[in-house]
Order: sequence, then structure tokens, then C-alpha cells
Amino acid sequence: MNINSKTLVSISEANQNFSKVARLVDQYGSAVILKNNAPRYMVIDFSKLDEMQEASDEEVLLSSQKWMQRNRAVYEELAK
Repeated sequence: MNINSKTLVSISEANQNFSKVARLVDQYGSAVILKNNAPRYMVIDFSKLDEMQEASDEEVLLSSQKWMQRNRAVYEELAK
């Protein structure tokens, strides 16, 4: 996942100025809240929730193929 550096907000700033976080979400679709300078929380536009949760059939197939290639020896051993 790529994170836009413009959407990073410290947890103390988010606590004091949540309207800034909401504006970032409105503008960029999401905001990342940092805790101890590390990404900890993500606030997203509610309308984008479904598309973030569902993987397309193509993505699932590509992921499956990648794992099968990485673990080819294991699958071959199991097939015996």
C-alpha cells in the first residue's frame, strides 16, 4: 500500500484537530495517523470501504499463482 506523505498526521495533532483529518480524507480519500512516528491508524472515506475489502478475481488468481510458484516444492511433495 502506498501512503501519500501529505496525509500523515501525528496522533496528538489528530486528537487536537480531528477536522484536519476529516479534510484530508475528503481531499485524498484517506489519512494515516502516526503513533511514535510509525503508521498506526488509517481513516478512510466510508464509501471506499467496500472496494478496499473486496479483492477482484484477478487479484486473487495472481496472488494464488505467486504463492504456488514460491512453494512449488511443497506442493509437489504434497501431491505424491
